[in-house]
Amino acid sequence: MKETLKNRVSRREFLAGTGVVLLSGLLGGCKSGGAEGTTTKTVTESGELSGTISIGGSTTVQPVSETLSNAFMEIFPQTTVTITGGGSSVGVKSAADGTLDIGASSRELKESEESLGLEVHILAYDGIAVITNTSQTVKELTLEQLKQIFAGEITNWNELGGADGDIVVVAREEGSGTRGAFEEMVMGKDTLITDRAILQSSNGALKTTVAGSSNAIGFISFGYLDSNVNSIVINEVEATVENAKNGTYPIVRPLLYLTKGEPDGLVKKYIDFCRGIAGQAIVAEDYISIL
Repeated sequence: MKETLKNRVSRREFLAGTGVVLLSGLLGGCKSGGAEGTTTKTVTESGELSGTISIGGSTTVQPVSETLSNAFMEIFPQTTVTITGGGSSVGVKSAADGTLDIGASSRELKESEESLGLEVHILAYDGIAVITNTSQTVKELTLEQLKQIFAGEITNWNELGGADGDIVVVAREEGSGTRGAFEEMVMGKDTLITDRAILQSSNGALKTTVAGSSNAIGFISFGYLDSNVNSIVINEVEATVENAKNGTYPIVRPLLYLTKGEPDGLVKKYIDFCRGIAGQAIVAEDYISIL
């Protein structure tokens, strides 16, 4: 998938082309302090940015956070950015209670979470791809068929024009941002994912399960697509970044960074970097840039 994305910029090109600008821009106006959590931040005598940031939550956001943080630390070697997973709900809770400086979520805030005092920073947009084993002959589905499959109402591939075989539904665990977004956009408020579904704790584990089962179907972030699985055409639209950007692909969700109130200090500098031109060039390698 990475090779098909436009405007791909390697980290080396990014560092060479933007490092000096970022250095002056990020250091400008620095002050001591930061958001609640583990953040520390100073500017050393040499003028280098210094401090620590903790980020955790969505496993969908985790890989791009790791890439972004590595690029940030290459420019500012006296900073440390730690990345953990745990799921979107963990990211929301940890940002709200100050356990983490930045919570990562791959879904919108729930109504019950809107009163937690969190500031939402859109990092990227991501499509959710529906995947099957590479041997599966069914290549296209409608949203309604997809809903019926995951509700357990359609149970055999021959009902969809495929070979006789019981459909094996694979889904993410409760609390997953990918699952929450899928439920909202595909299942609706009144329809649940079947309790016969095999549950997995990450995009990678779900993909591995589907790749190893000839009758399986599941859903993952666009960023995890590769040749080990088939990507289903939904409502006659292919699961591509271009189609997600132009609004024709129907299953698209935001990837978010969350902070307790408006960020300042090092946390603000890092988020500004991630949402700026250089950071978004990295984001665009796997996801949909906000720029």
